Amino acid sequence: MERPKFKGHLKLLVLHLLSKKPMHGYAVMKGLEEEFRIPAPSAGVIYPILFSLKRAGLIETAGSGRREKKVYKITEDGVRYLKEHEEELREAIKLARIYREFSEMGGRELREAFRLLFDRFDNLTEKQREELSKVIKEFAKKIKFIVEFGDSYE
Repeated sequence: MERPKFKGHLKLLVLHLLSKKPMHGYAVMKGLEEEFRIPAPSAGVIYPILFSLKRAGLIETAGSGRREKKVYKITEDGVRYLKEHEEELREAIKLARIYREFSEMGGRELREAFRLLFDRFDNLTEKQREELSKVIKEFAKKIKFIVEFGDSYE
């Protein structure tokens, strides 16, 4: 299996959840959301990760749960893999915490604003571009000041 990166971090978090108890795919999605506050991980992301972990021999199907849902459990190789990648797992958990806290302090709104800006960028007037340039540069300056000096910018 590849060295964990962002998607690898998600694989480690999924494997970590399965090390606690066997789960079906939907329970994994809910577990990621509840334990790590990863917002609504989709089936299109989680099931390929589960298949990849299964193909690598790190998890196996433990049977079926209600309504014929496959239940996945970690294998001995999966337990060893988690131990070998303990540092990356800690990093993944840390990044999930930072992401959650950043989202709660306005990161979600910031992401939505930038998405809107990128979607409509070609239609902005010159006046809108100038005003946005001022706002973005001032915002970046404030963030750097607060992070560097720990004080209010005002």
